Amino acid sequence: MMQIRQNVMETHRVVIVGGGFGGLNTAQSLRRTPVDVTLVDRRNFHLFQPLLYQVATGGLSPSNIAVPIRSIVRRQKNCRVLMSEVVDFDLNRRVVKLREGELPYDSLIVATGSQTGYFGHDDWRPRAPGLKSIEDALEIRRRILSVFEAAEQETNPVRRASLLTFVVVGGGPTGVELAGTLAEITRHTLRREFRRCRPEDARIIIVDLAPRLLGTFPEDLSADAERRLRLMQIEVRTGTTVQHLDQKTVVLQTGDLTETIAADTILWAAGVEASPLGKALANAASIELSRGGRIAVEPQLHLASYPEVFVIGDLALAMDLKGKPLPGVAPVAIQQGKYVANLIMARLRNRSLPAFRYFDYGNMATIGRSAAIAQLGSWKFRGRIAWLLWLFIHLMQIVRFENRILVLIQWGWNYLTFNRSARLITDTSNPRTDHESIFS
Repeated sequence: MMQIRQNVMETHRVVIVGGGFGGLNTAQSLRRTPVDVTLVDRRNFHLFQPLLYQVATGGLSPSNIAVPIRSIVRRQKNCRVLMSEVVDFDLNRRVVKLREGELPYDSLIVATGSQTGYFGHDDWRPRAPGLKSIEDALEIRRRILSVFEAAEQETNPVRRASLLTFVVVGGGPTGVELAGTLAEITRHTLRREFRRCRPEDARIIIVDLAPRLLGTFPEDLSADAERRLRLMQIEVRTGTTVQHLDQKTVVLQTGDLTETIAADTILWAAGVEASPLGKALANAASIELSRGGRIAVEPQLHLASYPEVFVIGDLALAMDLKGKPLPGVAPVAIQQGKYVANLIMARLRNRSLPAFRYFDYGNMATIGRSAAIAQLGSWKFRGRIAWLLWLFIHLMQIVRFENRILVLIQWGWNYLTFNRSARLITDTSNPRTDHESIFS
C-alpha cells in the first residue's frame, strides 16, 4: 500500500503560475515531496516588492532586490522553471495554455499577484506611474532625477516651481515611504549638487481620500506618522480626491474646495487591482470576478467547483475568521503558499487539513531616516526602534543571503552619507520629451 501511494506522489504534477511570494513559497514548501513541480512566470526573477520604492528613489539597484528564480530553486530537483506567459486555462482537461503550447497538471496554483489600479481612470497611467515592477521603479527614478536636471536649466521661476513639485497619490505604506524618501533626497542628498535650482525648495504633497494616512494602523500610530511627515515639510492632504490629471497639472478636491496644482511629477500609490490573468481563470471556471478583479475561493483556497485549482496571494479573495477579505500583502501570500503545499501533501496521503487561517504578526511602515511605526501583536513601536525593526524584518525576508549582505551594506552607506548611489538616468531614447521647453 505504501508503494502504491509513493508512485502516485511521484507522478503528481503541480503547476504554479507566478513566481512571487505565494508561488515561490508553494514551490519551496514542496521540495521534500515526491511530486513534479513546474513554476511558470513571464519574468526570470523573483522580485522583493516591498523595497521597490528604494529602487525608484536611487537607494538600491534593481539587482539588489531581484533574484533569478532558477538560482533560488537550483538545488530543488523536483522543480522545473519555465519562463513563459500563460494565456488561458482549460480546467476540464486540466491544462494550462502557454504561448508555446499546453502544460498539463494535477494540481494548479495561480499566484499572479496584482497591478496598479486607477479606479476607472486608466488614461492616467502614463501620467502617474504606479510602483509594481522593476520597470515602474526605473521610470519613476528617471522622472524624479530628470526634473532636477531640467530645473537647473529653467529660467522661469513659475516653471521651475512646477518642475520641483511632487504629488504622491495614496496614503498607504507605499505612498508614505515614497513621500518620506523624496523629502530626504531633496533636503539632503541633492542639496549641494546643483548651482541654479535648489532641490531643498521642492514641494512634496501626499494625497489620500481617507480621513487619515496609514488607515490600517491604530490612530495614534497614524497620527505619529503624519506629524513626522509634516516635520519633513511634506504637505498632507487627507479627505482629498484627484479629479483630473493632465501633462502639467493635477486637480484636487477637498470637500467643496477644488485646487489646481502645477506639478511635473505625479506618483500613484492609491490602489491595486488583481492580475488580468484572473479574468481568463474566471471565464474558464464560469464564475464572476469580485470587485477589484479578485477571485473568490473556498476556505481551503481552491475554486468551488475545482478543488484541484488553488488561487493565492493578491488574486485571491479569501476571508478571515470574521468574514473580512484578507489584505493583499506579502505575509498573506507567503502563508497561503505554505498552506497549499501542505494541503497537496495531505491529499496525496488521503488526509485533509482545516481551513486556511491567516496569522497576522503585525504591520509596519517606514517614514524616513530613523523614523517608522510598527504594530506587532499588542505592542506598538515608533521612531528609531520601529525603524530598526523594519530594517531587520525586511532584510531577513529577502530570499538570497548575498542580496541581504548587499542591501545591508548599501543601507549602512546611505545612512552614514545621505548618499544614494543608484541615481542614474538610464532612458536615453528621448531624454528631453518631458521638458523640451527649457531649450526654447
